[in-house]
Amino acid sequence: MSDVDQGSFRQATGQLAGGIVVVTTSAGHAMTVSGFTSVSLEPPLVLFCADKIARFHGAVLSAGAWAVSILAEDAEKTARLLATRGRPLDGQLDGVVHHPGPVTGAPLLDGALATLECRTAAVHDGGGDHTIIVGRVVAVTGPAGPSSPGPLVHYAGAYRRLRDG
Repeated sequence: MSDVDQGSFRQATGQLAGGIVVVTTSAGHAMTVSGFTSVSLEPPLVLFCADKIARFHGAVLSAGAWAVSILAEDAEKTARLLATRGRPLDGQLDGVVHHPGPVTGAPLLDGALATLECRTAAVHDGGGDHTIIVGRVVAVTGPAGPSSPGPLVHYAGAYRRLRDG
């Protein structure tokens, strides 16, 4: 048990804006993720953090390959849907326009700013309630061009657009 107040910790770390992505597996499992970052250019590596008690945790570890869709600012509805705990396992992407990735078969969300297909390269116990999953990027698409919308970000407990005040 930590002496740090969880509410204060959440509020403090929420002061750093983070991009929002959806991670998917070829079996159709999906989860909204805010703990995502690039790790290395050579080889191309990214990581995300998955809650150990989330159903997605076991699904992504057993899949071995997954995809990341970087959400555009107009995708808040999708982000909220795929962040909902306890939603049905079957048909998680029903109503979300997507297509299979050409390399991994994991769903890529249409309208994403960019997508990455990955194969799990390492899994690390974060020492707390999340696991750190590192993936080697095997395919990239996007961005669509200079007139693309901005990213969806999470800041101070809320979804935001870069143009928000």
